[in-house]
Amino acid sequence: MIVGDRKFVEIPGSEPVELPPLLVRSAPKQRLDKIMDLAADIVESEDLLPVYAEPVAGPALDAALLDHDRRKMDLVLNLVDRYLQLVQHWQWGDSILEWIRQCETTFERSHALRPLLRADVWPHAGRSSFVTLLSDKQVRHENVDLPRAVGTRLSFRQPPPIACCSNQFLFYLNSTVAVSAYDAWSAMSPDPVSALPPERFHFQVVEM
Repeated sequence: MIVGDRKFVEIPGSEPVELPPLLVRSAPKQRLDKIMDLAADIVESEDLLPVYAEPVAGPALDAALLDHDRRKMDLVLNLVDRYLQLVQHWQWGDSILEWIRQCETTFERSHALRPLLRADVWPHAGRSSFVTLLSDKQVRHENVDLPRAVGTRLSFRQPPPIACCSNQFLFYLNSTVAVSAYDAWSAMSPDPVSALPPERFHFQVVEM
């Protein structure tokens, strides 16, 4: 079935297919003070603040030191915020891949749905259709991009500690790496690529 510029698989019957719920686990609790300390270490070790000649003494020196501390704190808070976004995206991606596994089991148990799957090495690239289904069903969360979330999980088996992340990764490369990983994964799907008709599937999203 072709609708507009998209091709959808045809599913026998007219009844909606009940899929397992998408259980989105909350990000693991981490000590914010420890993350702040590690982010401060990144700022210090990677020389993020420019070096300039300090005034010799007096109020000008106090003002310069205060400004330096303020800019350092801004950088630390920015790094922490970006790291927590990384962890949140990883958590969503991990939950989505687990949901796809459960959907795969549901398809395997159905005579009508089983032919829609092809055997491959997990995580199956062809299963990107399930990520598209989530978008078609308007599953979303504030500040979370679903392909980026899945790409983050595909890149890391566990969320990397902030100490393992460079400032370049947190500031500039994180989203690029995740999106590139998802694009490479989804592009491995064998042609023809057909989407799952969203009106035929029903599932719940539960944030735990």
